[in-house]
Amino acid sequence: MRRGRRNALYSGRAVCSLYGVDHEQLDTWCERGILGLVLGILVIGPLALGGVLPLAFLTLQALTLGAVLLWAVRLWLQPRPQLLWPPICWAVLAFAGYAVARYYTADIEYVAREEVVQVLVYTLVFFVVLNNLHRQESIQTITYTLVGLGMLISFYAVYQYLTNSRYVWTFVSTYPHRGSGTYYCPNHLAGFLEMLLPLAAAYVFVSRRKPIPKVMLGYTALVMVAGIGVTLSRGGWLAAGTAMMIFLGILFMRRTLRIPVLILAVLLAGAGGLFVARSSVFKDRLQQALPREEAHSPTQPGEVGDLRFALWHPALKMWEDHPWWGVGPAHFDYRFHNYRPQLVQTRPDRVHNDYLNILVDYGVVGTALMAAIWLLAIVGVVRTWQYVKGGGRDLGNSQSDKFAFVLGAVIGLLAILLHSSVDFNLHIPANAILAVTLLALLSSFLRFATESYWFRARLWVKALVTLVLLAAVVVLGRQGWQRAQEQLVLRKAQKAPVYSPAQIALLKQAFAIDPKNFDTAYNIGESYRVESLDAGTNYVALAKQGMEWYQQAMNLNPYDSYYWLGYGRCLDWLDQHDAAEKYFQHADQLDPNGFFTAAFMGWHYVQAGDLAAAETWLERSWHLEMHKNPIAIAYLKIVRDRLQEEARPRNIPRPITPYVP
Repeated sequence: MRRGRRNALYSGRAVCSLYGVDHEQLDTWCERGILGLVLGILVIGPLALGGVLPLAFLTLQALTLGAVLLWAVRLWLQPRPQLLWPPICWAVLAFAGYAVARYYTADIEYVAREEVVQVLVYTLVFFVVLNNLHRQESIQTITYTLVGLGMLISFYAVYQYLTNSRYVWTFVSTYPHRGSGTYYCPNHLAGFLEMLLPLAAAYVFVSRRKPIPKVMLGYTALVMVAGIGVTLSRGGWLAAGTAMMIFLGILFMRRTLRIPVLILAVLLAGAGGLFVARSSVFKDRLQQALPREEAHSPTQPGEVGDLRFALWHPALKMWEDHPWWGVGPAHFDYRFHNYRPQLVQTRPDRVHNDYLNILVDYGVVGTALMAAIWLLAIVGVVRTWQYVKGGGRDLGNSQSDKFAFVLGAVIGLLAILLHSSVDFNLHIPANAILAVTLLALLSSFLRFATESYWFRARLWVKALVTLVLLAAVVVLGRQGWQRAQEQLVLRKAQKAPVYSPAQIALLKQAFAIDPKNFDTAYNIGESYRVESLDAGTNYVALAKQGMEWYQQAMNLNPYDSYYWLGYGRCLDWLDQHDAAEKYFQHADQLDPNGFFTAAFMGWHYVQAGDLAAAETWLERSWHLEMHKNPIAIAYLKIVRDRLQEEARPRNIPRPITPYVP
C-alpha cells in the first residue's frame, strides 16, 4: 500500500525522467509561465479599457484558464506538493459557491451568467496567485510591472488633459476635459492608480532597494499623483488623499522617518491646495458634489449636483423588496426602471456604490460572505504585521521588502474600499483583478506568522483539486468559446446596414449561438418592425415576425419596457389599437418615471386618435427630459396643432395672414 502511494506521488517525476526532462526545471518553467500569464492579465486589463468590453474580458478569461492548467500540471510535477490555505480561502470559496447558486435562481439568465463568470475568474486568479506567486521574486516582479504600467497610463492621462483630447485609443470618451488614460471612465482610472500609488511610495520609504531604483519608484509615484489629479475624480481624490495621509501617519511613527515624511506631507498638501485654488475646473468639480436649489422643471423642483446620490434611495428600496437573496447577479440595472426617480433618466449600470450594489444584487447573505472575506483579510494582516515590519533606522537604509509590500498593498486596498463608497470600481474587471491579486499576495504573507496554513497535498487531495481545476477550465472554456463566437458575429452585424436583411441574418446567427441574449432578440424584432414600415403589402407578415421576436425578448428579460413598447407599436401599425393598449400600459408599469416610455405612451394615443390623452403623456415625457427627447417634442407640437385645429369653429373661414416682405 505504501509502495503504491509512493509510486503515485512520484509518477510525474518518473514521466519527466523518461523524456529526459528535469522535473524541477519543468516546474520552474510552469511557475514562470503562471507569472507571465498573471502579468498579462494585470497589464492587458487596464490597457483594454479596464476589461469591460466582452472580447477584452474573454482575453483575461483565457489567460486565467491557461494559468489554472499550469497550476494543475505543477501539482503533479512536485514530489511533495503543498497548498497554502489560510482562513480567507473558505470565505472566497463560499462566496463563489453562493454566486453560482444565485445564478441558477436568477430571473435573467444571460446577465447572471456573465456576472458569475467574472466572479469565478476572480476566484481562480485568487487561488492561482496565492499558491504559485508568493515568492519574493514573483511579488517584486508583479509590483514593478504594475507601478511601471501605472506611470505609463498616467502619462497618457496627463496628455489627454493637457491637449483636451477625448480619445481613449480609438474610442471617443463622453468625459470631456478629464484624463482617463486607457480607461473609458476617469473614475476607474483613479481607482486603478490609487491602489498602486501606496505601493510605489512604500518601496521608496521602507524597502531595501538601492538609491537609483528608489528614485525611479519615487518618480513613478509622482506621475501617478498627477494621473489621479487629472482624472478630476472627486472620489479618487478623497480616497487617495485619505489613504496617503494614513500611510504617512504610519511612517511618521518611525522616529528616523519623521522629518522626510513631514516634509513630503507639507509639499503634497501645499501643491494640491495651490493647484485646486488656481484651477477653475477643479473647483467646478468640487462644487458639483454639493446640492443646489435651482428650479429644473415642474416635476423636478430641485436637483443635486451629482446624480449618483439619487441612485442610492431606489437601490435601498430595491433591497428592501428582496432583502435576503437580492434581485440577482448584475440585475440592478435591469430592475432599476421600476424604481427610477424622476431625476434620473439614464441607465445607471451600477449603483455607484459597491457596498449597496452587492447588497442589492446578492442580498444580506451575499453581503455577509463578502464582508467575511475582508474581515479575514484584516485579521490576516494584523497577524502578519509584526513578522514583516522589521526595525528601521533611516530613509537610506530601509527595513524590509516584505513590509514595503504589505504596507503598500494594505493602503492601496484601503483606498479602493474608500472610493467604492461613491463608485463601482470593484465591478470593473481590471480593477477587481488587481484588488484580488493584492489580497491574495497579502494573504500569502501569513506563512511568515505560522506554518499551520500549509497543507500537504496527498494523492486524493491532488486528484480532487485537479478535477476541480479541470472542471473550471472545461466549463469556463466552453462558455468563453460560445461568448467569443457570439460577439464576433454581433460585431459583423453592427457593421452591416442598419435594419437590413443582411443585419437580420447575422443577428439570427448570433442568437442561434446564444439563445439567451434578449438584446439580440429585441434587435431582430426592431429590425422587422422597421422593415415592415416600407414593405408594401408584405407589412403584416413582417410586423408579426417582429412581434414574435419581441415576445422572445420579453420571455428572456421580463423587466425591460422597450420590448413591450415594440410589441405595442407593431399592433398599432396593424391598426389593433385596443390590443396594443395593454402592452403600453404594462410598459408604463415597468418604467413609470421613464421619459422614453411616457413619450411612446403619447405616441400610442396619437395612433389611436385620443389627442387629449396623447398631449398629457407627451407633456409628462417632456417634463421628465426637456432636451434629448425628440419624440415628445415633435409629437407634442403635432398634437397641439391638431387640437387647436379641432377647437376652431368650422363655419368661420380661417383668417389669412397678410404677407409682410
